[in-house]
Amino acid sequence: MRVHTKEKPYNCNQCPKSFSFLSSYKRHQLSHSGEKPYQCDFCGKGFTQSGHFSVHLRNHTGEKPYECDQCDKSFSDLSSYKIHRRVHTGEKPYGCDQCGRSFSQLGNYKSHLRIHTGEKPFQCELCKRQFSISKTYKQHVRTHTGEKQYKCTDCGKGFGRLSNYMRHLRIHTGEQPFSCNQCGKCFNSSYSYSRHLRIHTGEKPYWCSQCKRLFTRSQSLNKHRCIEIDHESLCNNETQVSCSAAKPSI
Repeated sequence: MRVHTKEKPYNCNQCPKSFSFLSSYKRHQLSHSGEKPYQCDFCGKGFTQSGHFSVHLRNHTGEKPYECDQCDKSFSDLSSYKIHRRVHTGEKPYGCDQCGRSFSQLGNYKSHLRIHTGEKPFQCELCKRQFSISKTYKQHVRTHTGEKQYKCTDCGKGFGRLSNYMRHLRIHTGEQPFSCNQCGKCFNSSYSYSRHLRIHTGEKPYWCSQCKRLFTRSQSLNKHRCIEIDHESLCNNETQVSCSAAKPSI
Protein backbone atom coordinates (compact mmCIF):
# COMPACT_ATOMS: atom_id res chain seq x y z
CA MET A 1 0.00 0.00 0.00
CA ARG A 2 2.89 2.40 0.72
CA VAL A 3 3.79 2.39 -2.96
CA HIS A 4 0.46 4.09 -3.65
CA THR A 5 0.22 6.24 -0.51
CA LYS A 6 3.92 7.23 -0.76
CA GLU A 7 4.22 6.81 2.99
CA LYS A 8 7.87 6.63 4.14
CA PRO A 9 7.99 5.78 7.85
CA TYR A 10 11.69 4.83 7.96
CA ASN A 11 13.80 7.95 8.38
CA CYS A 12 17.59 7.97 8.21
CA ASN A 13 19.20 9.72 11.18
CA GLN A 14 22.33 10.43 9.11
CA CYS A 15 20.73 12.30 6.20
CA PRO A 16 17.29 13.62 5.11
CA LYS A 17 16.33 10.47 3.19
CA SER A 18 13.32 8.36 4.14
CA PHE A 19 12.07 4.98 2.93
CA SER A 20 8.84 3.06 2.51
CA PHE A 21 10.33 -0.33 3.38
CA LEU A 22 12.61 -1.53 6.15
CA SER A 23 14.77 -3.48 3.69
CA SER A 24 15.47 -0.32 1.67
CA TYR A 25 16.25 1.59 4.87
CA LYS A 26 18.74 -1.06 6.06
CA ARG A 27 20.41 -1.16 2.67
CA HIS A 28 20.76 2.62 2.72
CA GLN A 29 22.38 2.54 6.17
CA LEU A 30 25.29 0.62 4.67
CA SER A 31 26.19 3.70 2.61
CA HIS A 32 26.91 5.56 5.86
CA SER A 33 28.63 2.75 7.74
CA GLY A 34 30.82 1.81 4.77
CA GLU A 35 29.99 -1.85 5.34
CA LYS A 36 30.14 -4.03 2.22
CA PRO A 37 28.85 -7.48 3.15
CA TYR A 38 29.08 -8.93 -0.36
CA GLN A 39 32.69 -9.75 -1.27
CA CYS A 40 33.88 -11.02 -4.65
CA ASP A 41 36.04 -14.15 -4.33
CA PHE A 42 37.70 -13.41 -7.68
CA CYS A 43 39.02 -9.88 -7.10
CA GLY A 44 38.08 -8.97 -3.53
CA LYS A 45 35.83 -6.05 -4.47
CA GLY A 46 33.03 -5.38 -1.97
CA PHE A 47 29.41 -4.36 -2.50
CA THR A 48 26.60 -3.08 -0.30
CA GLN A 49 23.82 -4.59 -2.43
CA SER A 50 23.41 -8.18 -3.56
CA GLY A 51 22.08 -7.05 -6.94
CA HIS A 52 25.23 -5.07 -7.73
CA PHE A 53 27.33 -7.97 -6.51
CA SER A 54 25.53 -10.43 -8.82
CA VAL A 55 26.04 -8.16 -11.83
CA HIS A 56 29.73 -7.78 -10.97
CA LEU A 57 30.24 -11.55 -10.85
CA ARG A 58 29.25 -11.74 -14.51
CA ASN A 59 32.41 -9.77 -15.37
CA HIS A 60 34.35 -12.82 -14.20
CA THR A 61 32.03 -15.57 -15.43
CA GLY A 62 31.28 -13.94 -18.79
CA GLU A 63 27.56 -14.51 -18.35
CA LYS A 64 25.38 -12.18 -20.44
CA PRO A 65 21.74 -13.10 -19.86
CA TYR A 66 20.17 -10.09 -21.60
CA GLU A 67 20.06 -10.75 -25.35
CA CYS A 68 18.93 -8.24 -27.96
CA ASP A 69 16.32 -9.64 -30.35
CA GLN A 70 17.30 -7.08 -33.01
CA CYS A 71 20.99 -7.99 -33.27
CA ASP A 72 23.49 -10.50 -31.89
CA LYS A 73 24.60 -8.41 -28.90
CA SER A 74 24.09 -9.52 -25.29
CA PHE A 75 24.65 -7.82 -21.95
CA SER A 76 25.51 -8.70 -18.38
CA ASP A 77 23.16 -6.15 -16.78
CA LEU A 78 19.65 -4.92 -17.51
CA SER A 79 20.52 -1.21 -17.60
CA SER A 80 23.12 -1.70 -20.38
CA TYR A 81 20.59 -3.78 -22.31
CA LYS A 82 17.93 -1.06 -22.07
CA ILE A 83 20.40 1.61 -23.20
CA HIS A 84 21.39 -0.55 -26.17
CA ARG A 85 17.76 -0.98 -27.20
CA ARG A 86 17.64 2.74 -27.94
CA VAL A 87 20.06 2.16 -30.82
CA HIS A 88 17.26 0.27 -32.57
CA THR A 89 14.28 2.34 -31.39
CA GLY A 90 16.00 5.70 -31.89
CA GLU A 91 14.80 6.82 -28.47
CA LYS A 92 16.72 9.78 -27.04
CA PRO A 93 15.09 10.68 -23.72
CA TYR A 94 17.68 13.21 -22.57
CA GLY A 95 17.16 16.58 -24.26
CA CYS A 96 19.32 19.68 -23.88
CA ASP A 97 17.36 22.84 -23.01
CA GLN A 98 20.14 25.03 -24.40
CA CYS A 99 20.43 23.76 -27.97
CA GLY A 100 17.75 21.09 -28.40
CA ARG A 101 20.17 18.23 -28.98
CA SER A 102 19.04 14.91 -27.49
CA PHE A 103 20.89 11.83 -26.26
CA SER A 104 20.16 8.17 -25.64
CA GLN A 105 22.51 7.91 -22.64
CA LEU A 106 22.50 9.99 -19.47
CA GLY A 107 26.31 10.07 -19.32
CA ASN A 108 26.59 11.55 -22.82
CA TYR A 109 23.91 14.10 -21.96
CA LYS A 110 25.78 15.25 -18.83
CA SER A 111 29.03 15.49 -20.79
CA HIS A 112 27.28 17.60 -23.43
CA LEU A 113 25.94 20.04 -20.83
CA ARG A 114 29.53 20.97 -19.96
CA ILE A 115 29.87 22.51 -23.43
CA HIS A 116 27.34 25.13 -22.33
CA THR A 117 28.50 25.52 -18.72
CA GLY A 118 32.21 25.49 -19.55
CA GLU A 119 32.85 23.02 -16.73
CA LYS A 120 36.06 20.98 -17.13
CA PRO A 121 36.33 18.62 -14.13
CA PHE A 122 39.11 16.42 -15.54
CA GLN A 123 42.61 17.86 -15.17
CA CYS A 124 45.88 16.37 -16.38
CA GLU A 125 48.37 16.13 -13.51
CA LEU A 126 51.32 16.46 -15.88
CA CYS A 127 50.41 19.55 -17.90
CA LYS A 128 47.37 20.88 -16.00
CA ARG A 129 45.24 20.88 -19.14
CA GLN A 130 41.54 20.48 -18.35
CA PHE A 131 38.83 18.49 -20.11
CA SER A 132 35.04 18.36 -19.98
CA ILE A 133 34.80 14.69 -21.01
CA SER A 134 36.41 11.74 -19.24
CA LYS A 135 37.10 9.89 -22.49
CA THR A 136 38.95 12.87 -23.97
CA TYR A 137 40.95 13.24 -20.77
CA LYS A 138 42.03 9.58 -20.83
CA GLN A 139 43.05 9.88 -24.47
CA HIS A 140 45.12 12.94 -23.61
CA VAL A 141 46.92 11.16 -20.76
CA ARG A 142 48.13 8.57 -23.26
CA THR A 143 49.99 11.31 -25.14
CA HIS A 144 52.20 11.61 -22.05
CA THR A 145 52.52 7.91 -21.24
CA GLY A 146 52.87 6.78 -24.85
CA GLU A 147 50.40 3.98 -24.18
CA LYS A 148 48.86 2.46 -27.29
CA GLN A 149 46.33 -0.04 -26.07
CA TYR A 150 44.82 -0.83 -29.47
CA LYS A 151 47.08 -3.14 -31.50
CA CYS A 152 46.49 -4.16 -35.10
CA THR A 153 46.80 -7.93 -35.45
CA ASP A 154 47.64 -7.61 -39.16
CA CYS A 155 50.63 -5.26 -39.01
CA GLY A 156 51.30 -4.71 -35.30
CA LYS A 157 50.75 -0.95 -35.39
CA GLY A 158 49.47 0.52 -32.11
CA PHE A 159 46.97 3.29 -31.46
CA GLY A 160 46.03 5.33 -28.42
CA ARG A 161 42.51 6.04 -29.67
CA LEU A 162 39.87 3.50 -30.61
CA SER A 163 38.60 5.67 -33.48
CA ASN A 164 42.07 5.80 -35.06
CA TYR A 165 42.44 2.05 -34.62
CA MET A 166 39.08 1.33 -36.28
CA ARG A 167 39.94 3.66 -39.16
CA HIS A 168 43.29 1.90 -39.60
CA LEU A 169 41.64 -1.53 -39.78
CA ARG A 170 39.79 -0.41 -42.90
CA ILE A 171 43.14 -0.14 -44.69
CA HIS A 172 43.41 -3.92 -44.38
CA THR A 173 39.76 -4.78 -44.96
CA GLY A 174 39.17 -2.23 -47.73
CA GLU A 175 35.91 -1.25 -46.06
CA GLN A 176 34.52 2.17 -47.02
CA PRO A 177 31.32 2.56 -45.00
CA PHE A 178 30.75 6.27 -45.68
CA SER A 179 28.99 6.82 -49.00
CA CYS A 180 28.12 10.18 -50.59
CA ASN A 181 24.49 10.29 -51.70
CA GLN A 182 25.33 13.05 -54.19
CA CYS A 183 27.95 11.30 -56.32
CA GLY A 184 28.30 7.79 -54.85
CA LYS A 185 31.93 8.18 -53.82
CA CYS A 186 32.90 6.13 -50.75
CA PHE A 187 35.28 6.84 -47.88
CA ASN A 188 36.88 4.86 -45.05
CA SER A 189 36.59 7.64 -42.45
CA SER A 190 33.87 10.05 -41.36
CA TYR A 191 36.39 12.91 -41.51
CA SER A 192 37.17 12.31 -45.20
CA TYR A 193 33.47 11.90 -45.90
CA SER A 194 32.54 15.18 -44.14
CA ARG A 195 35.34 17.02 -45.95
CA HIS A 196 34.12 15.66 -49.29
CA LEU A 197 30.54 16.80 -48.68
CA ARG A 198 31.73 20.42 -48.66
CA ILE A 199 32.45 20.07 -52.38
CA HIS A 200 28.70 19.70 -52.90
CA THR A 201 27.45 22.06 -50.17
CA GLY A 202 30.07 24.78 -50.68
CA GLU A 203 30.54 24.99 -46.92
CA LYS A 204 33.74 26.74 -45.80
CA PRO A 205 33.99 26.33 -42.01
CA TYR A 206 37.60 27.53 -41.63
CA TRP A 207 38.27 31.26 -41.62
CA CYS A 208 41.17 33.63 -41.18
CA SER A 209 40.50 36.31 -38.58
CA GLN A 210 43.14 38.54 -40.20
CA CYS A 211 41.56 38.88 -43.65
CA LYS A 212 38.20 37.08 -43.14
CA ARG A 213 38.86 34.72 -46.05
CA LEU A 214 37.02 31.37 -45.88
CA PHE A 215 38.40 27.90 -46.57
CA THR A 216 36.95 24.44 -47.12
CA ARG A 217 39.89 22.61 -45.52
CA SER A 218 42.02 23.27 -42.45
CA GLN A 219 45.15 22.50 -44.51
CA SER A 220 44.27 25.34 -46.89
CA LEU A 221 43.87 27.68 -43.95
CA ASN A 222 47.26 26.69 -42.53
CA LYS A 223 48.93 27.23 -45.92
CA HIS A 224 47.24 30.61 -46.21
CA ARG A 225 48.42 31.54 -42.75
CA CYS A 226 52.06 30.88 -43.66
CA ILE A 227 51.71 33.05 -46.78
CA GLU A 228 50.14 35.81 -44.70
CA ILE A 229 52.91 35.69 -42.12
CA ASP A 230 55.59 35.83 -44.81
CA HIS A 231 53.83 38.63 -46.65
CA GLU A 232 53.34 40.80 -43.58
CA SER A 233 56.80 39.98 -42.18
CA LEU A 234 55.31 38.81 -38.92
CA CYS A 235 57.46 35.74 -38.42
CA ASN A 236 58.65 37.01 -35.05
CA ASN A 237 55.22 38.03 -33.88
CA GLU A 238 52.81 35.29 -34.89
CA THR A 239 50.27 36.37 -32.31
CA GLN A 240 49.32 39.24 -34.60
CA VAL A 241 48.09 36.75 -37.16
CA SER A 242 45.48 34.60 -35.46
CA CYS A 243 43.56 32.34 -37.74
CA SER A 244 40.59 30.63 -36.19
CA ALA A 245 39.25 27.27 -37.29
CA ALA A 246 35.55 27.04 -36.59
CA LYS A 247 34.69 23.36 -36.36
CA PRO A 248 31.69 22.32 -38.42
CA SER A 249 28.58 21.93 -36.31
CA ILE A 250 27.49 18.37 -35.63
